Amino acid sequence: MMRYELFIALRHIRARKRQTILSVAAIGIAVMILMVSQAFMAGFTQELYSKTVYNLPHVIVSPQDGDDYIHLYKNIVDKINNIDGVIASSPYLVGEASFKFKDNTKNAALKGVMPSRENAVAHTKDDIIKGNYDELTYSDKSIIVGDKFAEDMELDIGDNVEVSFPNANPVSLKVVAIYDTGTALDESLTYISLHKAQDFYDTTDVINGISLRLADFNRDREIAQMIEDYGYNAAGWTDNNPEILRTIAIETVSNNVTLGFILLIASFGVVSTLNMVVMSKVKEIGILLAMGASKSSIRFIFLIESGLLGLAGAVLGTAAGVTLALSIGTYPLPEGVYGLDSIPVVVRAGDVLTIITIVFLLNLFAGLYPAQKAASLDPVEAISTH
Repeated sequence: MMRYELFIALRHIRARKRQTILSVAAIGIAVMILMVSQAFMAGFTQELYSKTVYNLPHVIVSPQDGDDYIHLYKNIVDKINNIDGVIASSPYLVGEASFKFKDNTKNAALKGVMPSRENAVAHTKDDIIKGNYDELTYSDKSIIVGDKFAEDMELDIGDNVEVSFPNANPVSLKVVAIYDTGTALDESLTYISLHKAQDFYDTTDVINGISLRLADFNRDREIAQMIEDYGYNAAGWTDNNPEILRTIAIETVSNNVTLGFILLIASFGVVSTLNMVVMSKVKEIGILLAMGASKSSIRFIFLIESGLLGLAGAVLGTAAGVTLALSIGTYPLPEGVYGLDSIPVVVRAGDVLTIITIVFLLNLFAGLYPAQKAASLDPVEAISTH
């Protein structure tokens, strides 16, 4: 059997259809904006991670203090690979070099890698837009360059570029592939085989860094510390690229503050509606009190109304927001806009439930004042003044 408080609350809501619709609509629009914004924020974060952390080494190991190189690196690589959570490692030797093709010259980083291991860590193969990445494995006299580097140097697949540097052994290398990451690396980093880099810099079988990929990139500092305990310097991606976390944090805070104000404005609509109900139902409230209804029951009636309005607005607004966000996410962007094919949108069930719960509780809280106002009415004055 329906409790009389719920019955009365439903009668109040049905009796004032226009105010009810306006209140629910105000909450719904605010929640819709919140849901769309949250879906965009989640999509933006996921896209940022996929464009950066997904391709970045999660941990970078460097030589001990005072050393230029890591000697006998195969031992330390084996030890690192046995750490729980490390799924790939790539030793490398990187340094500066001067490049010349026709009348074009340029300085850039020359990174000697083991191609298959570098790909396992940084997914370099996925970025190749021209040529064959695997040729770096088969030919010592081959090089992979970025698209901006190739454009500046007027290079194309099959061209031979002259590479030199003070105290290095000059060499002519054939361009076998061109990559595009959409970052500054495209004009400042080239790849050759590790063995060829050691020949070029005239070193023994040494490296000056090891890149690692982890099963969980959030463990980067923990695993970096374990490697430091071995006596080597190591840093995780969160220390090497703090701007990524800072960007996400700034976007999240500004987004949440703005949307918080939107929800507060919508909640005032509920307060206003319930205040109007209290004003118009003073005599009815007085009669209920005179008939023996407790103040807590009167308070409960208006809290039920507040909760129902908030829940209805939250559910409808969330449904509209999810629909709108997904439809916007399928809309194609003009080619080349921010390197995206469409606006990144991610709708998570957890976000939907969280938004509905928060909006419901916020509106329930907003209903406390008019509920308390109704419960504090004097029954005699309420009946006699109306």
